[in-house]
Amino acid sequence: MEWGGGEERTRGPWWSSCLLTSLCPHVCLLSVSHCFSHTVQRHTDTLNPSLFLSITVSMLSHVLQTDYYYEYTECDSTGSRWRVAIPQSHGSCIGLPEPVRGTECTFSCEAGEFLEMSAQECTQCAAGTYSLGSGIRFDDWETIPSGFSSLATYLDNGPHGDDSTTCNSSTWFPQGSYLESNRDECTVSLIYAVHLKKPGSVSFDYQYPDGNLFFEFFIQNDQCQEMDQTADKKWLKLTSHGEWATHTVNLKSGTNILYWRTAGILIGAKVVKPVLLKNVHIEGVAYASECFPCKPGTFSQTPGSSSCQPCPRNTHSGHGASSCTPYADTYTQLGSAECKARPPCSKKDYFQIHTPCDLEGKTQVTYRWVEPQICLVDVDGAETLPPSGDREPCPPCNPGFYNNDTATCSPCPPGTFSDGSCPAGTEPAVGYQYKWWNVLPASMKTSCFNVGNSKCDGMNGWEVAGDHIRSGAGGSDNDYLILNLHVPGFKPPTSATGGAGTEFGRISFEFEMVCSADCELYFMMSTRVASDVRQNVNNVASIYSISVSNAVDGVSSECQTCALLSQPSGSLCVPCPPGHYIHTSQCTECPPNTHLTSHSTLGPEACKPCGPSSKSNKEHSRCYSDCVFSYSENNVSLSFDYSSLGSVGTLMNGPSFTTKGTKYYHLFNISLCGGEGRRAVCTDNVTDLSSADSQKETGEPANAVETLICQSTIIPSSGRGFHTALSSQSISLADTFLGATVALTLDGVKARPDLFPQTTNKVPDVNFFYRSLEVTSSCDKGRNVVVTLRCNPDRSTQGELTVPSQCPAGTCDGCTFHFLWESSGACPQCTSTNYHQIEGACKGGLQDTLYVWTEPKRCVGGVSLPEKKTWPCESMDFLVKMGATIGAFTAALLFSITCYFWKKNKRLEFKYSKLVMSSNKECELPGADSCAVMEGEENEGEMEDEVVYSKKTSLIRKLKAIASRRPTPPPPPRETSSTSPC
Repeated sequence: MEWGGGEERTRGPWWSSCLLTSLCPHVCLLSVSHCFSHTVQRHTDTLNPSLFLSITVSMLSHVLQTDYYYEYTECDSTGSRWRVAIPQSHGSCIGLPEPVRGTECTFSCEAGEFLEMSAQECTQCAAGTYSLGSGIRFDDWETIPSGFSSLATYLDNGPHGDDSTTCNSSTWFPQGSYLESNRDECTVSLIYAVHLKKPGSVSFDYQYPDGNLFFEFFIQNDQCQEMDQTADKKWLKLTSHGEWATHTVNLKSGTNILYWRTAGILIGAKVVKPVLLKNVHIEGVAYASECFPCKPGTFSQTPGSSSCQPCPRNTHSGHGASSCTPYADTYTQLGSAECKARPPCSKKDYFQIHTPCDLEGKTQVTYRWVEPQICLVDVDGAETLPPSGDREPCPPCNPGFYNNDTATCSPCPPGTFSDGSCPAGTEPAVGYQYKWWNVLPASMKTSCFNVGNSKCDGMNGWEVAGDHIRSGAGGSDNDYLILNLHVPGFKPPTSATGGAGTEFGRISFEFEMVCSADCELYFMMSTRVASDVRQNVNNVASIYSISVSNAVDGVSSECQTCALLSQPSGSLCVPCPPGHYIHTSQCTECPPNTHLTSHSTLGPEACKPCGPSSKSNKEHSRCYSDCVFSYSENNVSLSFDYSSLGSVGTLMNGPSFTTKGTKYYHLFNISLCGGEGRRAVCTDNVTDLSSADSQKETGEPANAVETLICQSTIIPSSGRGFHTALSSQSISLADTFLGATVALTLDGVKARPDLFPQTTNKVPDVNFFYRSLEVTSSCDKGRNVVVTLRCNPDRSTQGELTVPSQCPAGTCDGCTFHFLWESSGACPQCTSTNYHQIEGACKGGLQDTLYVWTEPKRCVGGVSLPEKKTWPCESMDFLVKMGATIGAFTAALLFSITCYFWKKNKRLEFKYSKLVMSSNKECELPGADSCAVMEGEENEGEMEDEVVYSKKTSLIRKLKAIASRRPTPPPPPRETSSTSPC
């Protein structure tokens, strides 16, 4: 810890209120005087004045200057303050110097000086010490300096109860020259409180390489209220591997509590990389009350120094050194505090290189010691440098270069390639093609960088080796060996400059890694094992070839076809419009619903057809769905229009929990109809909040992922103590639309209907297939997405997105994601087959015909229900009345006929009976003519009632008898004589 300010430090609870008060400094004087008078009062009752004076003098003579120290009171309204003496131990109040008026509140000392409180004057620091004047600096992190505290919390206990005990070991770890944060899911805060006499600032250096670890810096006042702070000052920017960034924030006068807070999100078995912090510098404390010694490994040679310098290599220094001491047979790193014995040289201490080609075109393998040389050669068992090898022919020039009878290779002039000039209808294919490594190309450079700031810049990170370039040995296992390739820009071929989405350039390289320890290659190779000596010298990365296409200042080794002017005599290459390919040296537009894959392919084969139910944009750069889908089967045609589902569908599934119980959600944004301006966007509000300038220029967050389907990880604000929900790890799941179909497979991507069982199959599910061209470690062919659209009349128009219950993360294998989108808007367009008619009753001579939807209704939009129709009709009341009248008339007629025949039958029966009676009396029947109705017989009907029948017959039977009776012929006349009896 390095101090350079008069920051008030707590020495005892009894006087702290005195220092913090803004009242007159007599308050402090009264406190000291009260302590003194109280001590004397205990002896006043028994001692005389002479004894009292002698005791007082005796006590004053025993107070030493080391028994107290000086401090200033707070400034009053007039801008003045008092210097008071504060005892080193509690209760020792006797004999302290009287308070005196202090310096003005605006007083301060220069850097390299401190305020000597006895004389209240600025004094230069001695050699071996330093001061910042009005600042505090912390650059020694062997231990956490006094005043700093590390607080670990775990505010989200997840579904398993209280897990706070798991964070007891989480803290910031001192690593000598820097602090290292935690790597787990705990929220760890590094806290430092400082009281500023005037407005100042705080600055620090940091490394923040991993977005899975949230890193924020904020300030609170003495009331624990967060100070106003913009987002770009609170959230720290991500840094590249091995690079240190500096962050500066202004501070207000008064108490400032500084917080460096980290919180990791571990999803799966991934290990996050920690945040590194060093060189904390605070300005605004007004004065330095003392000078501070230089830390080991540094020195200050002259008095009045404001900083200490690191000791050179192979020297060391102790605490508060004014010079560095060299040692024989030992070595040290730059700024090291201790020396180490030099070991005997071995094969790991040298490497081979190829010398540049000489005028004869020859090269030679030579050997050099690894710098700095830390080994001894003239001891037993030490290796010596091998002799140089034989001179060999130089490797050929790289493509695009030529050897003009010189020892070096020169680039081909513009407009030419390795074999001469390009013929008409072609142009040079410019770029870099490095295959031979005799010398480092002019566009490349190599360097060494040490994360501990040990200055390995003087060493070569990579060495050329004929047919490859390989990493060097480095100064330690903590070095970054950097190979830098500078490309000033990219320029596509002339005929390909007009297309949207044109590939501007491509970088590819062939490499090999041989590691005995864990190492990484990201065009910057380093080992993860931190050590200050060389141990893993067998860790070697070799690059055999590097190819860069379309580089602005590149060279050419071949020619490529281009489009020419339409004139017959034209020989200049011209750019093709968007969506055109080169065919017979002319620009030809791609057919409808095809997309241009690459300008490197000539002819119609460059245009690939879009998938089913998809169309291409105007530039033929990609295919997309226009939200319209048609399907026909068994003479039944269905038409779908998904535009009512909205431009982007959103699904937040979860919550899920990490191994320590941190709650998080997965947010999915899906652009079903991903046409122009309708793409899904996922943002990272942790790492892009500091990119305000980029947001203003582009209008979009700098860390936004714009694609067809994307995913973000959401940590709720209540889960980790943050003031807002955090969105991070935004990735693209799909950037290419393959097509839409009811089939289960398309272009190798399979839908799984078993994940979403269907209750009815009256309307088939429609599957939208997507693919991401980005290859991951677990998905060597990229990610795939299947969005299944299902007609559900019970859902709203926008519907609901779900993931399989068996795979809550949306994917069962990590590479293919499945989503179900149920909506009434996913139902087909309505047609005339989806409704039926109902005829109403005839009222008033009119009849209505109504049309209603067939239930359940499984269609939307399309045709509308026809209007109600009214038809003329016969009234039902008239028919009923007519029927009743006819029925009554018929009944009356039948009754009359029945009565008529019944009465006639009665008469016949009467006459027959009379005839029978007459024949019984006269022994013969009357003549035939006597059966006729004679005059006067009409009135004989009254006699009918006098006839008595022995057996009564019903009316119906009588009618049947009359109907079935046949007329009987009269009997033949008998021969009678007047004399014969009956």
